[in-house]
Amino acid sequence: MPIQDRVAAARRVDELMRTILQHGGFRLKYRISANPPVTTDLGESPELVVEFAGPDSALLLERNGELLRALEHIALKVLRLESEEHDKLSFDCMNFKAVRAQELKLAADVAAERVRKTGQPYQFAPMSARERRMLHLAMRDYSDLRTESSGEAERRFVVVYPKDYKGTVPAAMRSGVRAGRRR
Repeated sequence: MPIQDRVAAARRVDELMRTILQHGGFRLKYRISANPPVTTDLGESPELVVEFAGPDSALLLERNGELLRALEHIALKVLRLESEEHDKLSFDCMNFKAVRAQELKLAADVAAERVRKTGQPYQFAPMSARERRMLHLAMRDYSDLRTESSGEAERRFVVVYPKDYKGTVPAAMRSGVRAGRRR
């Protein structure tokens, strides 16, 4: 379902960003575009895009874009968009999301090859719902594999299986702990 009034939504996001950036002392500028010509091969086609630039751009991208995602999350809440509508709004800085989409596509290709070679499931690290969706979409072209999300809350992750995998899921995967890693 599209955003009903994109102009009004853009105004609300603009007010929010002005307030946050001013009170936070951030040295950032932003541009809001309604109906931008942005579509990725992983299915994302947002109706509103907010692009940031400025001396504090690196702050938005630290820790894998955590602050950028947090600002986007606040804007989603202000617009009262349901979780299935979260792809209607996209915040970006220095082309971070396009680069991340390429990384996820490459990771999906590597995981597919690994699962094919070993016949065993492959578990990705926990990631956001949007990134999990992007992985599922990236894997859709592999007819011999299937994906599932597993885990809870911020610890949800994607597991890639051979299509007809009947084995048990390793305990490390059930608990959300990656093999070979300590938490």
